[in-house]
Amino acid sequence: MALVGHRRRKVMRLALPIMLGMLSQSVLNLIDAALVGSLGETALAGVGVGGYAMFMLTALVFGLSSGVQSQTAQRTGAACPSPALPLNAGLLIALGLGLPLTLLAWWQAPLIIGLMTQNGEVHAIAVAYFRWRVVSLVAIAMTLCFRGYWNGRQYTTLYLRIIVCVHLINVLASIGFIFGHAGLPKMGAAGAGVGTTLSLFLGLLAWLAVSLKGARQQGFLQHLPTLQQLRQTLALTLPHSLQQLWFAAGYAVLIWMLSQIDTASVAVGHVLINLSLLLILPGVGLGVAAMSLVGEALGRDARQDAHRWGWDALRVAWLLLALLALPMLLFPSPVLGLFFHQEALITLGRLPLQLTGAMIVLDAGALVLAQALMGAGAQRTVMTLTLSMQWLLFLPLAWWVGIVNDVGLLGIWLVQLVYRFLNSLAFVWVWQRRRWVSQLVS
Repeated sequence: MALVGHRRRKVMRLALPIMLGMLSQSVLNLIDAALVGSLGETALAGVGVGGYAMFMLTALVFGLSSGVQSQTAQRTGAACPSPALPLNAGLLIALGLGLPLTLLAWWQAPLIIGLMTQNGEVHAIAVAYFRWRVVSLVAIAMTLCFRGYWNGRQYTTLYLRIIVCVHLINVLASIGFIFGHAGLPKMGAAGAGVGTTLSLFLGLLAWLAVSLKGARQQGFLQHLPTLQQLRQTLALTLPHSLQQLWFAAGYAVLIWMLSQIDTASVAVGHVLINLSLLLILPGVGLGVAAMSLVGEALGRDARQDAHRWGWDALRVAWLLLALLALPMLLFPSPVLGLFFHQEALITLGRLPLQLTGAMIVLDAGALVLAQALMGAGAQRTVMTLTLSMQWLLFLPLAWWVGIVNDVGLLGIWLVQLVYRFLNSLAFVWVWQRRRWVSQLVS
């Protein structure tokens, strides 16, 4: 029993900084919305559109984090002399992939934004904001590599310290550039993009300084990556990046479905989606911790230990997510009252919110074990399972039940509950089969 408690405390020790860092990102998004919202709804809409376009673009490099982390964790467990070699490969890929994407997106910004809005004023603001944000793509890609390396070494507190500093700089810089304070140019909504980009580059410098001090002896910037190392990192990066891209696109399709019902369904659905994305963060943080622990155990060839780490993290996730779900399950009307003042919207959202609470708990298996599988190098398995369940099961059934059969928002959320359960069940099945041990990275 003492050993079980020790293992769960270790999971929480690694996961807590990641959770807090992710929570700070959510808080920052709310602060940004409040700052830009003071400029009016057109400015807020423009930043929202530009921000979503940037999110989709960032998804293309997001897999660098898990690609570097899984390799680093396994090399650390195997006591390899140069565990930072995956970091070198990731940084080179980040530069080679991020720079062309930046130039292309900056050039084609009007076309990209035009696919998302036809409102002239919103389009102009979104293009200006997006162009400032896209300048930071290389910094984001490289930061993901550094984050993956240090998380793989189980130094997760570094992530928390740096991201909190980055967010504080972001808020101060955005205030200065939006409103023209401290002698800075008054740029309006575009100033939010300038502030974010500036803070991200400063954050990259912080990661570089930390790594020059703490990772040089582990091979950081000591050797050029071999072609094999580049191929291995790309093979782990691309599936996760594509998964993130299409997963985000799935949410866009879900919002479009709700728009086919009525405006009230879009409003309620938007709140429910954002609540669920916020409250699953502990599960995601525990999954990232499991990725490092599983990878390190496999590097030691301790396969039974690796399997246990997945279950240890999942048990903690179930407990935390159940506690977070309780207010939605027991007090749905007061929770919805924080967002809506019309009784009709609260009535519409009451049962779907309770379903959302149940979904959060059911989602734990997928949230944790997907990350744990990536620690074993099974990114392709995770991508295939995640996207097939979302695009071949959930979205078609949601359309058929909610739109074709006119069950509406409640029908879509009932389908989503079943989908979350089956998705987690599938990940538990894959984890228990243990075929992932054959996908170890070298």
